[in-house]
Amino acid sequence: MKVIIAAAGTAGHINPGIAIANKIKEKEPNSKIIFIGTSRGLENDLVSRSGYELKTIEAYGLSKKISINNLNNILKTIKGIGQAKKIVKKFKPDIIIGTGGYICGAVILAGKKYKIPTILHESNAHPGKAVRMLSKKVDKILVGFEEAREKLGVKEKTVVTGTPVKMKDLNLSINEKEQKLKKLALSPNKPLVLVFGGSQGAKKINDTIIDIIKQKLNNNYQIMWATGPNQYDNIKQELQNEDIDIERLNGIKIVPYIYNMEEIMNISSILVCRSGAMTITEIARLGKAAIFIPLPNVSENHQEYNARVLEKLGAARVILNDELNAKNLNDNINSILSSKQNLEQMGINARMLNVNNVEEKIYDEIQKLFLN
Repeated sequence: MKVIIAAAGTAGHINPGIAIANKIKEKEPNSKIIFIGTSRGLENDLVSRSGYELKTIEAYGLSKKISINNLNNILKTIKGIGQAKKIVKKFKPDIIIGTGGYICGAVILAGKKYKIPTILHESNAHPGKAVRMLSKKVDKILVGFEEAREKLGVKEKTVVTGTPVKMKDLNLSINEKEQKLKKLALSPNKPLVLVFGGSQGAKKINDTIIDIIKQKLNNNYQIMWATGPNQYDNIKQELQNEDIDIERLNGIKIVPYIYNMEEIMNISSILVCRSGAMTITEIARLGKAAIFIPLPNVSENHQEYNARVLEKLGAARVILNDELNAKNLNDNINSILSSKQNLEQMGINARMLNVNNVEEKIYDEIQKLFLN
């Protein structure tokens, strides 16, 4: 099988594409797969690290505002469709897969020109603009959430497969969890609240945790906090100005970045984080209670839509970015932890969103279309 995967911009678009490529390679070692992206996004790092060839074209997200910059982006994107057509014509794929983002438009349209079967995968609960625009043109749409299927309005060709993630439930025993907490110089007798704001951190979340530390509010829980590499030194200095030594805090572990995130998520009781599709999927897989602070000002407010899905299931609480403060967050953490039964039920509710054998389901749908 020869496959083109269109994926660009963020890890949330690119990693599902790589996971799909890996599954195809596992099933069909002789398959040929190339990615199409732009020269600007994370695909330039992530795709090459995964061992796949990346072809780049011009493609831009388009704004409704009338401006010279937007006009230039429209002209460049039209040029990108031509570039995509040349790649498709030369490579002659059996199937084209888009995993979201503005790159999909050019590549899917190029595929339709040569009558290539096309598939889109949408990770978010609220489908992105590109997926909605292309929904009637593609042959099949795979989604991470039932809510996305409802919103697209093309149910007959939309399948809920889930979104591929690397995160696994380690099924740690109580003793194993205690040992891992001790290794972090944390107590096995207090619940752990994991706080992170994505790979670069989130200033609003960070400022709130600083206030919790300054006010010594975390009496009932411990904190494992990833600040983001670019914010760590400033936070260390800010706490130092208050005579707080970041290295000697009791019950609080502060790091720039968590490299063993799977392990830390498995030993945590509550997660405080943004609500990207990958994070939501990981939380559902592990069955964890969460407090979401959706990233504001993102395309179509998709992070809040994602967070509300788990909130409706009784698996999470949502605090909007401009409503977040130390008291609000601390009150929510203590409220969840006040009942062990409630904490466990939130985890059970989160698992209701989990989809097993995601990559297998996606591969089956690809095969069905390929063999038609």
